[in-house]
Amino acid sequence: MRYKAVIFDFDLTLADSSSAIITCYKHTFSQLGYPVPEDKAIYDTIGRTLSDSFTILSGETDEDRKEEMRRIYVEKANSCMSRDTVFYPDAVAILQVLQNAGIKTAIVSSKMTYRIEETFMLHTGCVPVDVIVGAGDMPGPKPAPDGIYQAAMLMDVPLTDILYIGDSIIDAETARNAGVDFAAVLTGPTARREFEDLPHIFIGESLMEIFTSINNNE
Repeated sequence: MRYKAVIFDFDLTLADSSSAIITCYKHTFSQLGYPVPEDKAIYDTIGRTLSDSFTILSGETDEDRKEEMRRIYVEKANSCMSRDTVFYPDAVAILQVLQNAGIKTAIVSSKMTYRIEETFMLHTGCVPVDVIVGAGDMPGPKPAPDGIYQAAMLMDVPLTDILYIGDSIIDAETARNAGVDFAAVLTGPTARREFEDLPHIFIGESLMEIFTSINNNE
């Protein structure tokens, strides 16, 4: 593979945490007396920051009120998020194959770094990536390119040698803004047709399909 590093989104790219995320949002809104959104509405916000999602789902814009939402969400997440997250069948194996091949790996995500590390440790007993840049680690959230820039710097790999893989339009826009190649995986809510108008090297049903296509075309 011609890339020296691959950066992944986390939620709905490497792992499905949608059940836990939906549980946490519903708990938060119920505790604070807001109307509880439908599951699909919550699912469609996965990949956004908590603050943005709170506004989308409740209409709330007051920062103090959203901080209270965040506190309640995190308290609930502490009991179920890592436990109820399921890695896609090919995800961990692909990370290990890349590392064995000398290709650096990173995660750039709107999820907190400690939560990603906790999830890996709980389900795999290790953290099989070189770098994690999570929420709070970057000046600007996706689709700002800051997270990719930071991961590239930490890995000491030029942007021209990096592939970013994600499941959402936000991920595609993040890659475009950073000037790195992008591959879309259709494990999230975004349909193939929505990716087709944005820069991409491949759109695949799974991570395995993406890497098989890349290797076959080199």
